[in-house]
Amino acid sequence: MKVFFLSLFTGLIFFAATCDREKTQEQMQITGTIESQGITSYQYGTHVLNSEDDFYALKSEKLNLDQFIGKEVKVSGSKIEGYPVDGGPDYILVTEVKEQ
Repeated sequence: MKVFFLSLFTGLIFFAATCDREKTQEQMQITGTIESQGITSYQYGTHVLNSEDDFYALKSEKLNLDQFIGKEVKVSGSKIEGYPVDGGPDYILVTEVKEQ
């Protein structure tokens, strides 16, 4: 009985560790200007990136995007699956920002 519960517990821990909270796609790079998100109808992201052709909602789990507000940057990241919603932009999980 103990072996069963130990195996079950180990399996659950492994499953939880390997599951992504948010599914992302391939890495991409976009150049543009980072701005504060502000109030929006789509309500996701902490910042936006305005590029020549489009704009993107951004978030980062590792970087403070506030330090890049108003700057021309190249953002590396991946689209978060399930977005856009409510007529909003693509949602990008940012992994790296380089000033231009």
